[in-house]
Amino acid sequence: MPTLKELLDQLPPDLQEEAKDFVEFLLQRRGTRENGELKLQWRGALRELRDRYTSVELQHKALEWRGD
Repeated sequence: MPTLKELLDQLPPDLQEEAKDFVEFLLQRRGTRENGELKLQWRGALRELRDRYTSVELQHKALEWRGD
C-alpha cells in the first residue's frame, strides 16, 4: 500500500495544494476539538438580522436546510 506522501507526489501541483489545504483544515478542526475551545470567529456576523428572526425560526430553518 502506498504511503500518503507517495500518493501526493502523483498528483499535479494544483491538486497537491488542494490536498495540503484539506489536511491543514483537518488539523485545525482536530486541534479545536482536542482543547475543547470553540473558535467563534463568526459571532456577531449576522447581528443585523437579529430583529428579523427568532431563535425558534432559525432552528426550523436549519432543520429545513438539513432535510430533517
